[in-house]
Amino acid sequence: MSFTLAIVGRPNVGKSTLFNRLVGKRLALVDDQPGVTRDLREGAARLGDLRFTVIDTAGLEDANDDSLPGRMRRLTERAVDMADICLFLVDARTGITPTDRVFAEILRKRAAHVILAANKAEGAAADAGVLEAWELGLDEPIRLSAEHGEGLNELYAQLMPIADEMAKRAAQDAPVTDVMLDEDDTGETDGAGHAPTPERPLQVAVVGRPNAGKSTLINRILGEDRLLTGPEAGITRDAISLRVNWDGIPMRIFDTAGMRKKARVQEKLEKLSVSDGLRAVKFAEVVVVLLDAAIPFEQQDLRIADLAEREGRAVVVAVNKWDIEDDKQQKLRDLKEAFNRLLPQLRGAPLITVSAKTGRGLDRLHAAILRAHEVWNRRVPTAALNRWLTGMLEQHPPPAPQGKRIKLRYMTQAKTRPPGFVVMCSHPDKMPASYSRYLVNGLREDFDMPGTPIRLHMRGQGDKNPYKGKKKAAPSRLRKHIEGRRS
Repeated sequence: MSFTLAIVGRPNVGKSTLFNRLVGKRLALVDDQPGVTRDLREGAARLGDLRFTVIDTAGLEDANDDSLPGRMRRLTERAVDMADICLFLVDARTGITPTDRVFAEILRKRAAHVILAANKAEGAAADAGVLEAWELGLDEPIRLSAEHGEGLNELYAQLMPIADEMAKRAAQDAPVTDVMLDEDDTGETDGAGHAPTPERPLQVAVVGRPNAGKSTLINRILGEDRLLTGPEAGITRDAISLRVNWDGIPMRIFDTAGMRKKARVQEKLEKLSVSDGLRAVKFAEVVVVLLDAAIPFEQQDLRIADLAEREGRAVVVAVNKWDIEDDKQQKLRDLKEAFNRLLPQLRGAPLITVSAKTGRGLDRLHAAILRAHEVWNRRVPTAALNRWLTGMLEQHPPPAPQGKRIKLRYMTQAKTRPPGFVVMCSHPDKMPASYSRYLVNGLREDFDMPGTPIRLHMRGQGDKNPYKGKKKAAPSRLRKHIEGRRS
């Protein structure tokens, strides 16, 4: 049986470092400054033969109001309530602080199982802090170093009895067969059987500028306040992955940090956050570009949408905060005109108006995501492609640069996700980009593939002149005699 372990403690005691150590990847952002982690991040952890879910939480701070630290604390307390075991981390080099004592008392009352660990305990400088941890009254502290991987055997020894007890209790109540899901799966397939399943959920990344409402939108989809939100811009820092069954469709939704203009991103932490968001785009199948209805299609919005198209992801453009718009019809006309003018490479992509605050428009967004995913996986038969190519050539034949007529012989689809086509032709290096765009636009319209990136490659054939490039053969004796008589 699997269990859930929540890592809790003050800011900057090494929770995210230990989280990365347990999951075996650098999933959580790590930095020297305190308060990097703000949301709850879950991961599949392995420790010896134990398999469990580990939750990285925000640093516990002594705040109970509606400020950002107060909202972070409430989110961490929620993780404590939902976890089977709490791993309380203290800093062995700093020693026990009054805040540690307050939170130890809270955990003693709220958590069923609490394990105390003194992190950063490598070297003799941490001896005093490890001994001081005894006064918290949470049994013997584990001497741990998440950075160097020390003390994990002791952690395993404390987790094993609790895991065995929970497994026995579960077996007595209702024997079940656990289905292990591969958390490393990115959903990449060869295009066949692309329907989302619990083992291969549909990967959706929500991206946009800071304060566009990405976390609020995902919370509305989940039906719970799972992600930290607020009026402050730039609250989200990590790219958080969440599984959800949205109207019967298994999905994994990535909440990403807001992406500002590159020139404004100066701090190392923000660079790491943006890099984490870009990685989520690369792993996604469908990218939802979320715009603010008050200031849509700013330069940064266009860059983000263009990035998703260049990465070959299916794109859905959603305009948030639609509930505060007055003249909705005129605003919608202006949005469609700006979309077609500023993002011609995404012509036909769905433009959906939503309100993350009220939940209006989420059904249309759900349908648009499924539609974009279906088009992204579409395969066109070769016979249909070549009939279409013949018609396109009759309607508008290719040019003849430098007097060389370009012959397009046949066409086939080489891949899906996104759709990629190969055209066999003569002089592929002479093909103008305008004619390639003509073919791509025709593919979009005639095969109903709006919005999705289409890759079109021109490839030459091997039936070139076999004598091209060879030296001229020496004339024969008869030819010499004839040429001599003529002269």
